[in-house]
Amino acid sequence: MVATYSTMLPLGTKAPKFSLPNVLMGSTVTLDDFPHAKAYVLAFVCNHCPFVKLIRDHLADFGNSSLKKDVVTLAISSNDVENYPDDSPAKMVTEAKEAGYAFPYLYDESQEIAKSYKAACTPDFFLFDSNQRLAYRGQYDDARPGNGKPVTGTDLQLALDAVLAGEKVLEPHQPSIGCNIKWKQGNAPEYFG
Repeated sequence: MVATYSTMLPLGTKAPKFSLPNVLMGSTVTLDDFPHAKAYVLAFVCNHCPFVKLIRDHLADFGNSSLKKDVVTLAISSNDVENYPDDSPAKMVTEAKEAGYAFPYLYDESQEIAKSYKAACTPDFFLFDSNQRLAYRGQYDDARPGNGKPVTGTDLQLALDAVLAGEKVLEPHQPSIGCNIKWKQGNAPEYFG
């Protein structure tokens, strides 16, 4: 298991636009579908990564409870499914149902959305305010496979609390760490090491 750190997209960046299929509903999702959201949490994840598996149940609770606060959570998988079939859309449906995701699980087949967000690892988190400006990017918390620390979601939760209170998220933001996004052959972006 090789760990990859997030790239730390500059704060204040406007959320790149996208239109991606929601594997759970057979519909297409864009950020503009949620014009009254108070915040947007984008989580680049996948089905097989041990870093994602570690936080999966807690992330489901976080995303589901955030819906009650008018916070949109979107999980996005950008992995190459030809070489990593466990991340296929059909298996994404199974994963989302088993995890209990009440929020969309989107499939980025072209990997262009991961590139536009400069996502590098799974999980990789991006929190945008109601104006779709990046307020936080970084780790969920400091739990990692094998380090014995409990999964709490503290880092992301504190960032979300600050955004909902109209406050700046305190820095420094600790980068997320996880498995690298599985890029299609010849498709890895320049920012990816």
